[in-house]
Amino acid sequence: MTGTATRYLYLARHGEASPDESDLTDSGRRQAALLGRRLRDVPFTSVHHGPLPRAEQTARLVAAELKGVTPHACEAAGDYVPHLPERSELPAESADFYLRFLAGAGQEERERGPELARLALRRFTGAVTDGAEDRHDLVVTHNFLIAWLVRDAMHAPKWRWLGLNHGNTALTVIRYAPGRAASVLVANDMRHLPDELRWTGFPPEVRV
Repeated sequence: MTGTATRYLYLARHGEASPDESDLTDSGRRQAALLGRRLRDVPFTSVHHGPLPRAEQTARLVAAELKGVTPHACEAAGDYVPHLPERSELPAESADFYLRFLAGAGQEERERGPELARLALRRFTGAVTDGAEDRHDLVVTHNFLIAWLVRDAMHAPKWRWLGLNHGNTALTVIRYAPGRAASVLVANDMRHLPDELRWTGFPPEVRV
């Protein structure tokens, strides 16, 4: 179905989590509040978050800074492996590295992850088809899903979600306009965070 209005999809990784991932750290809570303040003037149509505590808590803290929105849990916004590539899909020089990284995925995740990834594409992407008004949708989620949706917007191969990393509460915005290819307007943007809160979620060697 042809879209009739533009969708702006705002993607944010959850705030910094405690070691057992059951809660946000103090820094993670600060990150979430600062992201909410950055987004307070956006006329959001919806706010969704993954079902895990770190995403839910982040979404609630962000929504507390917004007006007229209630965050809703959504399994498609959860933490899962969206695509498990075969060796033949991967560049020869990095195939061993990525296959080792993915080796721990269990059978259920191997089956359920790609199914949820397809659902996320149907639910969150594409121009608006059910009205003439532009939409602004926020999804508070996890690194893998953000990478999957950026990859899709860039028409990159399915395996290319691998190697795309995002900081805690970093912001990515994708525009889906009728009759046009998707456009990544902002990626991994942390300008709402002070220096000491940036780059959490990245290994130390890749922080800049």
